[in-house]
Amino acid sequence: MKNGKVFYKNEFAGIISEDENGYSFTYKEEYLNSANPKAVSFTLPLQKESFRSKTMFPFFDGLIPEGWLLEIAEKNWKINSRNRMSLLLTFCKDCIGAVSVIPIEKEAVK
Repeated sequence: MKNGKVFYKNEFAGIISEDENGYSFTYKEEYLNSANPKAVSFTLPLQKESFRSKTMFPFFDGLIPEGWLLEIAEKNWKINSRNRMSLLLTFCKDCIGAVSVIPIEKEAVK
């Protein structure tokens, strides 16, 4: 299982996960109850229930580099371009825009 902490404008908003059943994204309860929570994407509106998908959510997939930068990832980090979660966790720590994804390394997801 691979997990990442999703931040919106440096505020811990939720967790994205990949397991044998696909992908899930869940907003943290503390974020939902904060003073002014914002959805990370129009396609992932604020809600307590987890979003689930067999494929990478289009919003997060759009954060992954393309073209020459993706080729560098494949060559230098030996990451297959079809391994979308590994690409997301490797390259989306400091994205352009409000959202970033930080890998959770063998830590219990709370």
